Amino acid sequence: MSGGHFAEPATIASYAERTRRVVPGLDVMHRLVDQILSETAPDGARILVVGAGGGLEIDHLATHHPNWSFDGVDPSPQMLALARETIGENARRVNLHEGVAGCAPEGPFDGATCLLTLHFLSDEERIATLSEIRRRLLPAAPLLTFHHTASDGPDSLTWFQRYARYSPDPGTEPADVMRSAAAMSRRLPTLGPQEEEALLRNAGFSDIGLFYAALTFRGWVAYA
Repeated sequence: MSGGHFAEPATIASYAERTRRVVPGLDVMHRLVDQILSETAPDGARILVVGAGGGLEIDHLATHHPNWSFDGVDPSPQMLALARETIGENARRVNLHEGVAGCAPEGPFDGATCLLTLHFLSDEERIATLSEIRRRLLPAAPLLTFHHTASDGPDSLTWFQRYARYSPDPGTEPADVMRSAAAMSRRLPTLGPQEEEALLRNAGFSDIGLFYAALTFRGWVAYA
């Protein structure tokens, strides 16, 4: 996965505001990720963040856990620059690396996140990403993911239409909202829930569970 869309200045400038607006329950999801990581992560935990650009999840976790340290990877140098700005005073406990999961330090890590990332990746890229995360985790350490997931049935487009109507860009015409939904359904390489779980198992994870769902978004927790 290249930096692509996340190298555009307009995308960078509006990322934090737009993400909070278009992702249902983003702050709730971050709190749940924090809660689940905290169940097993020790006081001085080391956490791997894949897709760290923007820095929203690192900022949340670092603020609530002053003794945790973080390694984040992202293919977009522009988004990593935004992450450094977002993280602010917590930057002393964060190392950011340009690249994909295979570019991350070897660890071992006490937990990992991969949020708003996997829905951009092909099946081959996903299994490679998940496998690279898995081999960097301590035994029984959790991975939390959160991204668009396709419906199990033929109504996947209906769900993308519901998502597109949730928080469209200001001034967007209804017909354009529906076209956006169709484009997302067609272009994003989303998988159904059973396929999501199968990929996690194939990458070596177990005890897979759903921790959050909202419209087309689903959050999974799985253990190394």
